[in-house]
Amino acid sequence: YRETIRKKAEAQGRHKKQTGGSGQFGDCWLRLEPNPGGGYEFLDEIVGGKIPRGFIPAVDKGVQDAMAEGFLAGYPMVDVKCAVYDGSYHSVDSNEMAFKTAARIGFRAACEKADPILLEPMANLNVTVGEEYAGAVMGDISTRRGRIVGTDSNDAGETVIMMRVPYAEVVTYTKDLRSLTRGSGSYTLELEGYAPAPADVTKRLVEAYQAARAAGN
Repeated sequence: YRETIRKKAEAQGRHKKQTGGSGQFGDCWLRLEPNPGGGYEFLDEIVGGKIPRGFIPAVDKGVQDAMAEGFLAGYPMVDVKCAVYDGSYHSVDSNEMAFKTAARIGFRAACEKADPILLEPMANLNVTVGEEYAGAVMGDISTRRGRIVGTDSNDAGETVIMMRVPYAEVVTYTKDLRSLTRGSGSYTLELEGYAPAPADVTKRLVEAYQAARAAGN
């Protein structure tokens, strides 16, 4: 699974800590927006030295760390464009670690407003069966949230059904196809791309993640 966002959002990440001698101070404003198919992109829009150049890579690293942890259910985030456009620093207390922490805080705060969603892996499934089993196979795939892309026939007169289906729904397909076709069907499966997961799948994975975190895992 993966996670991404559907809306543009801005938030501040501020990290301030005072311990005995030197403290820690980092402050950055981040703007997130969806970047479909474009992977992760980081933009430095700081002007006037509001954040010294030397700390910008730490902001980038903090964002990437937060993306690797995920926001909803602990899965890596993809296709997000992030710009750092404002902030402030302290001449003594600011350092890379402080800005890295500030960026993580800012990223999570922005994610909350950016309509985060869960993406599930999709698969292309091609099933070859005798004509008498084609109806049963097509009916079964609709119960797995799959859709028929097309049908064909091969030289042996068998029906080839091309389908696109969530990978999670066909993990045990070898056994299931065997019982549907009395052992006569065959298939090929190829993982390709991601699609938004339905609400019930999202809810189940988010709850499992939260329970694991509460248990300290």
